[in-house]
Amino acid sequence: MSDVRIVTEADFEDWQRALATGFLQPPVLTPGELDARRAQFVPGRLLGAFDGGRCVATFRSFAQELTAVGGALVPADAISNVTVSPTHRRRGLLTRMMNQDLAAAKERGDVVATLIAAEYPIYGRYGFGPATWATTWTVEVPRAGLDPRWSGPRDGGRIDLVDGEDVRKFGPGLYERFRRTQPGAVSRDDLWWRVSTGAVRFHADWTEPFHAVHRAADGEVQGLVTYTSDETWNGKQPDQTATVRRLIATTPAAERALWHYLCSIDWITKVKTGFRGPDDLLPGYLPDPRAARITGHADWLWVRILDVVRALEARTYDATGALVLEVVDDAGLAGGRFRLQASPEGASCVPANTEGADLTLPIGELASVWLGGESLLRLAALGRVREEREGAARKADALFRSPGRPWCPDIF
Repeated sequence: MSDVRIVTEADFEDWQRALATGFLQPPVLTPGELDARRAQFVPGRLLGAFDGGRCVATFRSFAQELTAVGGALVPADAISNVTVSPTHRRRGLLTRMMNQDLAAAKERGDVVATLIAAEYPIYGRYGFGPATWATTWTVEVPRAGLDPRWSGPRDGGRIDLVDGEDVRKFGPGLYERFRRTQPGAVSRDDLWWRVSTGAVRFHADWTEPFHAVHRAADGEVQGLVTYTSDETWNGKQPDQTATVRRLIATTPAAERALWHYLCSIDWITKVKTGFRGPDDLLPGYLPDPRAARITGHADWLWVRILDVVRALEARTYDATGALVLEVVDDAGLAGGRFRLQASPEGASCVPANTEGADLTLPIGELASVWLGGESLLRLAALGRVREEREGAARKADALFRSPGRPWCPDIF
């Protein structure tokens, strides 16, 4: 039987080889790549399964903050780098690593656990539920109807090209302002900024992107886009695509200006947006919204609630009401019966073991509605939430509804 244990520094190279193998990537890293990845090593937060001295499964978690509805920053156990080598599938290795990590996160006092699921069917059995969704668009620039004479914002703002060093200076402050207004956004540490700008390179084939910043008339940085371009020509005509890696803005005006900038670049005939929120404003910024064609839509950030009371009290509610929720958690980490009393002024959540439940739902379904991205009415219609009192699903749906869809702009 394979031994599941905490990975030491001496295990790290073997762990990285198993990680690459699990993701069907070349299993041997260059010394430079391996040194760069050592920056992710945090004692006690990497797990591995070992068989005969060889690592055959990997698991990593790290400290994170997740923005709840209303802007509260909730401590999270972020999970990544989950693999099982093809020789050791279906032996319970992921379950053992997941259970060990979630128990440690609960003990630390994390409110939720988070991950980006590569495959849909895996994580529901551990109490995770899809909590944000992502949509991609491709903009056909010639159809968009934008003014071909556009040369920059007309409200006194400006757009400047900058390099990675500049981004590392102003990017963290900009992102902090952005994430406090965006439910589903997660924290970015210093390593994230160094990796995303090429100061630390996990891959030898790094491609330097373009960075453009939007500044308001008073000089305040209000938006940033990072993008690349291909080199396609058709019949001596440029037919190039700008692919957005990331675009964030703290005002609609800055966001509009950055999209218009991308669509105004000479030779660019298509803009691929990358993963955006499902209610992104982009199509509405174009005179012809049909020029932005949806090319992908899927679940994105998955959440696992570890503390129901703190999670429900952390977010805000636009409606007023009370509900008794029977939360089913097969792992025994966060289940129970809870009374939620909520209003725009605040919320309280307490155990309610002596009261009858209004709704019964699995812990993963609670995670799906917690950020406001899913409808309790939909889940009830699908048979994934059970009404114990008639009309409870409609009442709960109104209570949990949020002003906008949650969005996580990052992958980890």
